[in-house]
Amino acid sequence: MQPSPLRLRLSALMGFLAIALGAFGAHLLHDRLAATGRIATWETAVQYHLPHAVVLLLLALFAGERPAMVWAWRLVFAGILIFSGSLYVLALTGIKWLGAITPIGGLSLMMGWLLLAIDAKKK
Repeated sequence: MQPSPLRLRLSALMGFLAIALGAFGAHLLHDRLAATGRIATWETAVQYHLPHAVVLLLLALFAGERPAMVWAWRLVFAGILIFSGSLYVLALTGIKWLGAITPIGGLSLMMGWLLLAIDAKKK
């Protein structure tokens, strides 16, 4: 069974963005983030973004169309967007209520991993 081209593209895009945003934060935004005390927030976003982008790619390549694996991919994708995305925006803008959204992304990431564990047990 061929991998989903859409999931492959989105997974690769997430990997690209993780590297680009990590470099952007370390170089171009470093002084701004340091001045606002938000370097750690940006770094946390990148630390969760990059490995989960790899998980997305592996799921896209090897999980096929099994419903649990498709949902695991969706949950990890949403988790990156919500968890890391809210932290990136928080670091840049200082909008504190975004911190309330971040745990939703974390739960989404955890649910993706849980689906992987449940599906693996069935095999």
